[in-house]
Amino acid sequence: MVETASAVCFDEKLLSRYGGRGPRYTSYPTAAQFTADFTADDYRQNAIASNDSGKPLSLYVHIPFCRSLCYYCACNKIVTRNVSRVQSYLRALHKEIELQAALFDQGRNVGQLHFGGGTPTYLDQRELVELMGWLSEAFSLEQGGGREFSIEVDPRTVDREAIALLGDLGFNRLSLGVQDFDARVQKAVNRVQTVDDVDRLLAAARQGNFNSVSFDLIYGLPQQTVESFDRTLDTVIAMRPDRIATYNYAHLPQRFKGQRMISEAHLPAPQVKLQIFHNTIDRLSAAGYEYIGMDHFALPNDDLVVARQSGTLQRNFQGYSTHGNCELIGLGVSAIGSIGSAYSQNATSTIEYEAMLGAGRLPVKRGINVDADDQLRAQIIQSLMCYDVLDLQAFSDRNNVDFRSCFAEELRRLGPLEQDGLIKTGAGSIRVTSKGRLLLRSIAMVFDRYLAAEQDPGRYSKAI
Repeated sequence: MVETASAVCFDEKLLSRYGGRGPRYTSYPTAAQFTADFTADDYRQNAIASNDSGKPLSLYVHIPFCRSLCYYCACNKIVTRNVSRVQSYLRALHKEIELQAALFDQGRNVGQLHFGGGTPTYLDQRELVELMGWLSEAFSLEQGGGREFSIEVDPRTVDREAIALLGDLGFNRLSLGVQDFDARVQKAVNRVQTVDDVDRLLAAARQGNFNSVSFDLIYGLPQQTVESFDRTLDTVIAMRPDRIATYNYAHLPQRFKGQRMISEAHLPAPQVKLQIFHNTIDRLSAAGYEYIGMDHFALPNDDLVVARQSGTLQRNFQGYSTHGNCELIGLGVSAIGSIGSAYSQNATSTIEYEAMLGAGRLPVKRGINVDADDQLRAQIIQSLMCYDVLDLQAFSDRNNVDFRSCFAEELRRLGPLEQDGLIKTGAGSIRVTSKGRLLLRSIAMVFDRYLAAEQDPGRYSKAI
């Protein structure tokens, strides 16, 4: 069992000092290290070899389509109302499902499924039913209560009947894209939706087969103030979703064209943004939510909290996950997978993705075979990001290495962080303190052997 999470201490000086740009560590090595040297043949070999492990599978399905552009969005998406374009993509996705399923033993259970986007609920009811049918035919989808089948939902695209259909299809978790309830903020980011829209969907989910509903919020958006976001928090807390993700808006207009529609003059000043985040932590903590890590909060009886306590929490490309023993198959354009000792990513343009599948080829474009040193570092980063602690003796015994010898330089570089109170390294462990919990990325970066050679640090968002 892992001990209950410690409190969070908001120290503005430390956040300013250590809250710079860095990876989010949804994998290690991160996607920045993926190369075209990793091919579809490499992926195929890893997939087939993974059958010896007998590990259960997790599926991620990327639906890139949106009906309108949300200016803040940094996802791989296509804004279109062209039905033929959607149908062409779904045909390619069906082909990929068949090619991928052929690599894995049918006896491997799929306990976790996630539809992301884009806007997965862009698909109409017939298309959703058809897609779930393809997945059910190709893979052994878990039917019991232990499954976690989740889907990201734009509240503007569904009604109560659509929520009921999702439950009938086997989904038992919803992630509602709320972002902010303030009308001025919604207009500034081109995503207008009412409190009633969200409340009706939440009620429909609770009346259906859904175990959990999550709200996604974003702080740092244009026109936000401490007072305006506090009103959004009033509404969110009153609705009491099971999980809340509070993402930091990263303004990178040089990389994401849609963000050029946002005037930097309308963004909250850095100090105001910090105050918004501070108030969010205080409000959610006072309302009974536990801070999981990074940007995730959950009610005490939620599966994320249970997984953290039982040692089955993991961090992957969907954020924090309760199924720590799964191997991840990425399906769809730009989707990332994690199989065996390798990471892979599909083609990032639908044109190339569809062309590769039209030729009968897996759409894998890049990735990385993880070496022994990477695997050790990944364990360290995963433990710190999920549990705020690393037991040095248990790590050494498990991997047949001497931690202090292998990572002597990293321990030296942790010295200033310990002096500043972010960690404690006594009693045979590295333990994140209440001051360090908001700076997990900065602590993990000490163990990242690739950062020193990073050519484009601007690719990363700021920690806070």
